[in-house]
Amino acid sequence: MKTNENVAAVNTTAKAATVEFRGLRREFGPTVALDGLDLTVRPGELVALLGPSGCGKTTALRMLAGFEHPDSGEVLVDGEDVTRVPAHRRDAGMVFQSYSLFPHLDALDNVAFGLRMRGVRTGERRARAAELLELVGLADKGGRYPHQLSGGQQQRVALARALALRPRVLLLDEPLSALDAKVRLTLREEIRRLQQELGITTLFVTHDQEEALSMADRVAVMHAGKLEQCAAPAELYGRPATAFVAEFVGTMSRIPGRVSDGVVDVLGQRLPVDGAAPQAGEVDVLVRPEAVRVSADADGKARVLATSFLGAAVRVTVGLADGSEVKADLPAHEATALTAGAAVHVSLPERPVLVAERTA
Repeated sequence: MKTNENVAAVNTTAKAATVEFRGLRREFGPTVALDGLDLTVRPGELVALLGPSGCGKTTALRMLAGFEHPDSGEVLVDGEDVTRVPAHRRDAGMVFQSYSLFPHLDALDNVAFGLRMRGVRTGERRARAAELLELVGLADKGGRYPHQLSGGQQQRVALARALALRPRVLLLDEPLSALDAKVRLTLREEIRRLQQELGITTLFVTHDQEEALSMADRVAVMHAGKLEQCAAPAELYGRPATAFVAEFVGTMSRIPGRVSDGVVDVLGQRLPVDGAAPQAGEVDVLVRPEAVRVSADADGKARVLATSFLGAAVRVTVGLADGSEVKADLPAHEATALTAGAAVHVSLPERPVLVAERTA
């Protein structure tokens, strides 16, 4: 595995770069892939682009790599406009979902390939490739071909190859999606640790919210070509800026309520509204499972529909009197009496809540 000396040997890049997307727009026929994307990635930061399929996150990454060009807008690296600069001159290393290793080259030569294309002498490039393989924990696998490596090992080789040219920016396009859950967990921790130690500016595309929240300094949630919110994971989860972010990141229940003058009536309570809200009218109150309180109550109008054991917590699904459902995560010892069919009382903490337009 890597040592501090390995990291020092590899970490001879130029200073970490600042990346800016300014007003990027890209259309593919009638489909708008990016609709005015503005985003800044700070030096040494790892930002995850998170969103459903077709939201524009991969298009944005490919524009930074130089594989796509916007219809309008600019891509800047350290203030330099690289919008029309060819991919091979972008000084970016990219790791693809499919690994894209050369099957006829062993691991060492795969890592050294870009150096060979740049005319680096044989001894120097092989020494550097060996350093990188050790950095990613594959010091003894340099002579193996891709078909002799596991999926996780192939992805480590792809990462080492991306770092070989000492790029200012590292681009990761769903690099873990083809791996099984255990390998994915291990590798994402290793990628994050390596990225922090090297201090390289990194943009990471994923549709996996757990992956994004666990790895990124900030998460940029995209929807229909637009940036909904970019924030640190805790802020994104605890204070979502829009209803889309609230429901896409984590689990969220909708409870019917009525707004009047910045206050919402919900579950027999009057709570302040967090953020923008209509002056008056029917709304849905958005709540996380851990914020919902459920207690046994013989006179309660709500009923437990189902329970699911989650380890330290139990998720309780409750049917409300109006026919809607709400999920609550409770400590296991508090949920022992909450069996299916039990009458319960449901309430929310006395703090501001997020509201959204009422769904049909």
